[in-house]
Amino acid sequence: MDGFVMLFIKRNKIFAWIPALGWMILIFYLSHQPATSSSELSAGITAFIINMIEKMIPFIEVEISSFHTFIRKCAHFLAYLILGILVAYAIHVKRFYRFVFALIICVLYAISDEVHQLFIPGRSGEVGDVLIDSVGSFSGIVIFVLFDKWRNGSNFPDKRRLE
Repeated sequence: MDGFVMLFIKRNKIFAWIPALGWMILIFYLSHQPATSSSELSAGITAFIINMIEKMIPFIEVEISSFHTFIRKCAHFLAYLILGILVAYAIHVKRFYRFVFALIICVLYAISDEVHQLFIPGRSGEVGDVLIDSVGSFSGIVIFVLFDKWRNGSNFPDKRRLE
């Protein structure tokens, strides 16, 4: 029975990587699109958001090109925030090492993603995007670690003050 339990634990550790790897594949797929396809996708999302803003707040005028850039950078941040959460979930070590290893994996993936874009027609690799991706990853990992602490009943400083 002991061997079965260990096999189950090892399988769960392997399966924990499936969401992170799936998300990495999605990021790779989106990064592999030529500039025209990528711009069309983000322009459609931008138009949808602007339309919603104009319906909710009709007196606001939104400058489309600046907002389009803002949406693209937010997409970078959000994609890597999610990646940070998924990678932190997949790593099964103590919290500090989980944080460090997850951040290293996410930052290296962000760098590789921008290098990959250098080989895609019309795309470029941007250091600024790596920084945005890294901040997104950092934020996602922090969210995961805090949630994990809360879920496991670790004492937060605020909890001790209330007792």
